[in-house]
Amino acid sequence: MNYPVVAEQVLGAIQGGWWPRRRRREDVPTLPPGAVYVFRVGGNYRQFPEGMVFDPSHADVLDASSVSLVDTRARMVEVERTVPSVSEADNFTIRASFACQVTDPTVIARQGIADVTIPLRAYLTGDSELPRVSAGHRVEEINAVRRAVTNRMTAYSAIVAPRVMGMSVDFVSAEVHASDELRNWEQKLRDERRSQEFIRGQRDFETQETQRVAELLARGSDYADAFGITRERIDVAQAAARIHRNTDNEEARRHQIAEEDRAHLRMRETADAQTRRDMVLTLLRQMADGNDYVDYHRVLEQVLADTGGQLDPGGAGAVGPGVEPGRDHRGLEGPRRPDGPDHPYDSFVKDEDDLVD
Repeated sequence: MNYPVVAEQVLGAIQGGWWPRRRRREDVPTLPPGAVYVFRVGGNYRQFPEGMVFDPSHADVLDASSVSLVDTRARMVEVERTVPSVSEADNFTIRASFACQVTDPTVIARQGIADVTIPLRAYLTGDSELPRVSAGHRVEEINAVRRAVTNRMTAYSAIVAPRVMGMSVDFVSAEVHASDELRNWEQKLRDERRSQEFIRGQRDFETQETQRVAELLARGSDYADAFGITRERIDVAQAAARIHRNTDNEEARRHQIAEEDRAHLRMRETADAQTRRDMVLTLLRQMADGNDYVDYHRVLEQVLADTGGQLDPGGAGAVGPGVEPGRDHRGLEGPRRPDGPDHPYDSFVKDEDDLVD
């Protein structure tokens, strides 16, 4: 670091002669902004008048054996020091900042301070308490170390102020940094956490967007079309054509379902009527073939009630023996009782004369 002495150069002696002595301009380095010339004349250091135009014939310029360019502007200078942690494998790095400004360029040129960080690093190393402050902490406890180091440096600089001859030096702040390995590890963890948070946020956004779209679709296709038209993603004519097409398709589907329901109902009625006819015919055949007494009047009333008071004309002709088509059901007669003393009907009264002894 070239501060505060920017450059130094040896100057050759100028011999006298017929002409007045004069140093060539190219023998003296160009002065940068914020710097001043300090010439060494004999054993003394003399500053060239600041703000004065450089004069090659000036006595100090002619008699000087060397020249120093001293930067007089205020600068912020940083120095570092390594302090231990609990682990032998990890260290903390303290970076202290100092505000510096040259107050006496001649003193600076005499000392030849080309790098002010050297005396400041020596000052920082002179505090023997800094290693004790950090030695009781792990590298993960860097925030606690930062607070402790700041407090220590503030107290130390107040008691033992940093001093560099010819300069004003003030302690500004102290920062504590972990090792590069820990820094890289923490950066990886940070990047991974950010990546996971980004993915989680993206999924939450997708979930919210999905719910919003689902709610939109739940309101119906008309609302969805209106939303698309508002966002200029759906053409009005296309939406109207699709609505009419869907309406026609829905009407055709309802008509087809109604026709299928009616056909199914007719098939069921036909099947039920056929089943009832088959049951009636089967019953009448069984009654006609039997020998027991049957109340045909009651049976016919039950059949008419079950069939809704109607019989299929084709079924009436197939009643069977003992039932004549077209004849009143009250004229139906039961099967003839066989003769014989052992028949159960012989005990019945046959006419009114049997009632008189």
